[in-house]
Amino acid sequence: MTFQVQIKVMPLNDLLDPQGKAVVGGLHNLGLTGVQDVRVGKHIILKIEAANEAAAKEVAETACKKLLANAVMEFFEIEFVK
Repeated sequence: MTFQVQIKVMPLNDLLDPQGKAVVGGLHNLGLTGVQDVRVGKHIILKIEAANEAAAKEVAETACKKLLANAVMEFFEIEFVK
């Protein structure tokens, strides 16, 4: 079976997000001063061929841990797309 998985990778909440701070500055320069904070991350979609949902989730978790997310600075969330 083919499963489609959405992965959200974001910086850890306790860490400074320089890219997010730059976006806030740009938005303020555009006059959008109501924006208080921005966190910038990655949105990744994988199509995984696997026997079942549990096997597909295992593949997605392995991909995140070994390549897609840096555990020192980022966290990830996996969601199946129906």
